[in-house]
Amino acid sequence: MIIPFDLNGERVIIDSNPGERLVRILRGRFRLLGAREGCLSGRCGSCTVLMNGSPVPSCIVPVFQVRNSSITTIEAFRETPDCADIMEGFALAGVSMCGFCDAGKILIAHATLQASLRPSEEDIRTMYAGNICRCTSVGDLIVGVRNAGTIRRKRLNAK
Repeated sequence: MIIPFDLNGERVIIDSNPGERLVRILRGRFRLLGAREGCLSGRCGSCTVLMNGSPVPSCIVPVFQVRNSSITTIEAFRETPDCADIMEGFALAGVSMCGFCDAGKILIAHATLQASLRPSEEDIRTMYAGNICRCTSVGDLIVGVRNAGTIRRKRLNAK
């Protein structure tokens, strides 16, 4: 099946079995290794990508579903000012970045801040419910996301 989609801002067209998992396409064909194969059931968050701006577990997304969609991986997102805000907020909170679950932590923080630059603790907990992280406490993530919101508000208001 021929599947066109935007990947990190660039139009790509692949020929693939429509049921092949997006994470395997990203890792195998495009050598984008930031989305990791963890649980392969969509429950751990290590394979998170943004699909049309929303975080999704790429391990359960059959590639036919990305037809004419926009996919942003952690590799491209790391180059944005929004990611810099998150990384600074996480650093201030002592959020550990082990490398395995980084895509989920960062992209879920981004989605949370897209919804509100002043998210409640409950909002943050809800967003991270599908992300298993063994290197950072939920409490540190809450502080990190709130820090990132403050940093982003300052950056956006400084313009």
